[in-house]
Amino acid sequence: MKRTLIFASVLWLIAAGVLIANSLLAVFKWDETVHDFGKIRQSKPVVAEFNFTNRGGVPLVISNARGSCGCTGVVFPKEAIMPGNSGKIRATFNAASVGTFNKTVTVESNAEGGQAVLTIKGEVTP
Repeated sequence: MKRTLIFASVLWLIAAGVLIANSLLAVFKWDETVHDFGKIRQSKPVVAEFNFTNRGGVPLVISNARGSCGCTGVVFPKEAIMPGNSGKIRATFNAASVGTFNKTVTVESNAEGGQAVLTIKGEVTP
């Protein structure tokens, strides 16, 4: 009986610690992290919007968001996203060459894990 009580107490303390730790973090909840444009025209810019919600207990601050190449422009919220609120990151891709592509947007923030990677892909036609 005493052993069961000690075990239950330890589990309760671990669970409480996890809940407290999660309330002290900002947490991204993405609608999607991959956007497939399908077939797009060469030299005609296209835009992907990545919507997210802050599921953490503190304001989410995005310090930087950058594309993996110069062909991808990124716009991100400069203001803090409060817990429970939503925001979006816009990635504009302008293809110079024909063929398939797979590009990333790296998002740096105070969220759990520090970085998130978003992907845009598709096929450029002449």
